[in-house]
Amino acid sequence: MLKMLRMAHLFVTTACCATALVLSPAALPAADSVVQAASKDAVKSYPTRPIRIVALNTPGSGADVVSRLIAKKFTEAWGQQVVVDNRVGASGNIGTEIVARAAPDGYTLLMITSGQPIVVAMFEKLNFDLVRDFAPISLIASTPLILVVNPAVAAASVKEFIALAKSKPGQLNYGSPGSGTSSHLATELFKSMAGIDIVHVPYKGTTPAVTDTMAGQLHAGILVATALLPAIRAGKVRALGVTTLKRTALAPDLPTIAESVPGYEWSGWYGLAAPAGTPGEIIAKLNAEQIKLLRTAEFQERLLGLGAEPLGTTPQEYALHLRTQVEKMRHAIKVSGAHPD
Repeated sequence: MLKMLRMAHLFVTTACCATALVLSPAALPAADSVVQAASKDAVKSYPTRPIRIVALNTPGSGADVVSRLIAKKFTEAWGQQVVVDNRVGASGNIGTEIVARAAPDGYTLLMITSGQPIVVAMFEKLNFDLVRDFAPISLIASTPLILVVNPAVAAASVKEFIALAKSKPGQLNYGSPGSGTSSHLATELFKSMAGIDIVHVPYKGTTPAVTDTMAGQLHAGILVATALLPAIRAGKVRALGVTTLKRTALAPDLPTIAESVPGYEWSGWYGLAAPAGTPGEIIAKLNAEQIKLLRTAEFQERLLGLGAEPLGTTPQEYALHLRTQVEKMRHAIKVSGAHPD
């Protein structure tokens, strides 16, 4: 009997040791390594399912059109459907927060425009941080603004307009699509740097501001090029200068405002971003595909048709641009006294 008990004890001990050996952490792959391997496979094979680009503007807007052009070409390149999801409202904050909170896996992207840094600078409390919560991919294009005057205004250049405004402080006016818009802030920055006093007349949109400038009810305006080019070509307004640092391909003979006001620069822009934490390999793949697309004559022509000039940057250059823009907008808002409506 004693011998049988000893044999049973030996069997149980051996079995337990064997089980312990089989279940030993050293004998099993670590859970983290399994997850990491799966993550690496997911990154390597990206994309394997549909991608969503959140656009913060209405269908037909510049940001929407650019998003759809990108989506179409990404779909063709990867064989995975890329769709545009228009999330308007709350000055774009709703859509921006959706992407900021999305999984950082490359399947939810955001089309950021120059309007977002303005919003961030204007609103004190937001549920996202435009710099911290996003991984920039690349800037896509820039859209210049143009300083124009009614043909009856006695100024044929930026310098002449500044001189005229200084001789008549508070007697000239300008229009914009509304308080806090890019056009408004661009003009207020111009006023500050040029040392002039002209009166702001806010409108509800760019078209009525252009119309009243042509009619002579407004003396001037710094407005988006796409809305102005037909009126400029028809001689209904006189173009004085473009807001970008370099002359624009949209109007190559037009001097820059910076040629008369050193250091002045303003432009609209579009750029693609992903949620912060998205793997670098996915960001690199998206960037490479976007840069390749921007180099094609077809895509460049489509952008120029929208009044936008192709850019294309590294993620690091875009990140620096984003930080700089937020600070620049804070300064412009302080100068203008703009506030949320």
